[in-house]
Amino acid sequence: MLKIRRQEPAVTNGWWKELRALFALSWPLALANVAQIAMSVTDVVMMGRLGPDTVAAGSLGTNLFFIALIIGVGLLNAISPMIARTLGRAPLARRSVAHTVHQGLWSAVILAIPSWLILWNAETILRAMGQHPALSRDAGVYLAALQWSLLPIWVFLILRAFVATLERPFWGLILALAGIVLNAAGNWCLMLGQCGTPGLGIVGSGLATLLASSVMAIGMVLAVQLDSQFRTYRLFAGLWTPNWQRLARIWRLGLPMAATLLFEMTVFSAAVFLMGLIGRTELAAHAIAIQIASLTFMVPLGIGQAATVRVGLAFGAHDLDAIRRAGWAAFAMATTFMAAMALVMFLIPEALISLFLDTSKPGNSAVIQVATTFLFLAAVFQIADGAQAVGGGMLRGLHDTRVPMLFALAGYWGIGLPLGAGLAFGAGLGGVGIWIGLAGGLAVVALLMMTRWSARQRLGLIPALETGGKH
Repeated sequence: MLKIRRQEPAVTNGWWKELRALFALSWPLALANVAQIAMSVTDVVMMGRLGPDTVAAGSLGTNLFFIALIIGVGLLNAISPMIARTLGRAPLARRSVAHTVHQGLWSAVILAIPSWLILWNAETILRAMGQHPALSRDAGVYLAALQWSLLPIWVFLILRAFVATLERPFWGLILALAGIVLNAAGNWCLMLGQCGTPGLGIVGSGLATLLASSVMAIGMVLAVQLDSQFRTYRLFAGLWTPNWQRLARIWRLGLPMAATLLFEMTVFSAAVFLMGLIGRTELAAHAIAIQIASLTFMVPLGIGQAATVRVGLAFGAHDLDAIRRAGWAAFAMATTFMAAMALVMFLIPEALISLFLDTSKPGNSAVIQVATTFLFLAAVFQIADGAQAVGGGMLRGLHDTRVPMLFALAGYWGIGLPLGAGLAFGAGLGGVGIWIGLAGGLAVVALLMMTRWSARQRLGLIPALETGGKH
């Protein structure tokens, strides 16, 4: 453990400047997160034109794809705090930053190869899981095209982390927005055959995502090559030179992040399965409410990503006051936003539900009623959801990832899911019980994350990664 000395703030001076810097960094990251979610939503909407079986097959394929994607995203999240710490300690250490990016790209390739091999056999995997043979076949066809987009997506995210850590996040936002347009156009032309080309069906949707993600990756490569601020880092010089120590550091820091994301993602997937056991009305209502909650979550997620950068810069500079300001400013910003979203969910639930379902049709009344109840519960856990998202980002800035991983395991799988299942089936609360369990799990994770952050910044104790300390 390393004792951080107090000194005059090296990164920002004062709370107001910190809030301004954090806001300037976080809103493009949040919008880019929304844009990436929008690509998946676009796929589902346009698959609907081919029928419910296509949507079902696409959902099966997407779930497998997302497992591989999330593992890579979690692992490669290590790039941002590593670069931030380097620049906080030595703002001109350009070659060190480039070496971190190099080993991030190596990590993406290392992870992509087994992922491709597994996803190539998606049909066999889905059949072994008891899924319908025809849907499994179509999902396998879809993934045969979609799986190749893993590497360009990861390359895009690595380079987006680099430019965001230099506090220039707009390239990532611009290219993410371009990706939405390209993905929609690709679905229109390749899947539906509306551009004078033969419609390829579900495989066309996979090719559209591959096209969009490849353009996003190439665009980011061009950005870091052509922009004068980025060009001085000469990111691709010496790309093929291995740095095994730095590669190991990325995996040591990133694997717990990947596990944390998986614990969170899989508990919500399990909630969908449990909701399906309760009834179709509850399942439909859950799908609507969780989609709304997922959209609001993108903002504290972006603030958490910005917090990783700001805390990491202060961490590298050994500036305890700046670490405190960056962390607590991010917490205040995220929880304030989520409190506002909670109020919106309380006041106008039907207006939000109408974005996904025709509220004027009498046949939808049961789903609307249940979805309204779920939204009230979602409103209750908004602040906890924002706190756990930004708390994880703050701790990542301190290279603290292993204990937060255990917090996620305990909160989501040790408390949240068992509590939800017990209330739903044991106490007879049905879908309401599932949502109470999810809220409870999020609250526990948020409390644990913020308690750990508070203890670390109060005592001035942080993990000394480069000096052999454990994190």
